[in-house]
Amino acid sequence: SSVTSIEGYAFSDCISLTQISIPSSITSIDHFTFSGCKSLTEITIPSSITKIEENAFYICQSLKEIIITSPVISIGKSAFAICQSLAQVILYSSIISFGDDVFYRCSSLSKISFENQSSKISFGKNQFSECPLLTQISLPSSITTISTQAFCRLSTLTRLIIPSSVNLIGVGAFSGCKSLTQISIPSSVTSVEKETFFWMFIINK
Repeated sequence: SSVTSIEGYAFSDCISLTQISIPSSITSIDHFTFSGCKSLTEITIPSSITKIEENAFYICQSLKEIIITSPVISIGKSAFAICQSLAQVILYSSIISFGDDVFYRCSSLSKISFENQSSKISFGKNQFSECPLLTQISLPSSITTISTQAFCRLSTLTRLIIPSSVNLIGVGAFSGCKSLTQISIPSSVTSVEKETFFWMFIINK
């Protein structure tokens, strides 16, 4: 394909668009590119993509599944926020950086899968707040830091296993996780910062 870039807002509010194939010549998806495409149901992010900018798929209310195969990827703030039909996210990437609020109010999201266990992940704030069906998250074994407010207000999270690679749990990382009944903190963790478990009910251990 001769297409090398798609500028911001290029398809914004194309409310009848149901499907799109992104050519492998594209390396980034710009801000608000597909925002408000309320009929878009599926998309596969090609391996050429290294960056998904902020609000790229904001309020794509019919989008059900996202598959990302890029080896290195940065996902910007609110990239998939308020995608209310989004049920599953599969990430094959090895290095992933999340901005703030990436999956905010994805009310159907029940599974996020990190398929590459060598993944290095950086989380922004409030990744999964107001995702009422997301009860468990399996983190890859190479993650070293759970960042500030990474899972803040994920009120339905019931169980979390923190990998033995983690050495730092940031400020308010699990604050407001009111359903969390079981958490395992490995001996590798050397610092648990303030308000990490603030505003929670009693956990078992």
